Amino acid sequence: MYLEIITPDKKVFAGEVESAQFPGSNGSFEVLNLHAPLISTMESGRIRITTRQGQEFFTVDGGVVEVLNNKIIVLAESVTE
Repeated sequence: MYLEIITPDKKVFAGEVESAQFPGSNGSFEVLNLHAPLISTMESGRIRITTRQGQEFFTVDGGVVEVLNNKIIVLAESVTE
């Protein structure tokens, strides 16, 4: 599935991932291949993505996640790697 992490300043990440875990407002959640459509707000916390090369982590200060048709778009207020 394809993931984009975007802030108001720049595109932080774009590429294929096997899974992604997010700090949702009601608790953390994970998105896997062929996940049902979803829109959720995020609290400040850490995003964990798993690619074929391994895991990467991004710390966000809140935002919104949209999952639709095997594409994940993260609109984050700010991101630190």
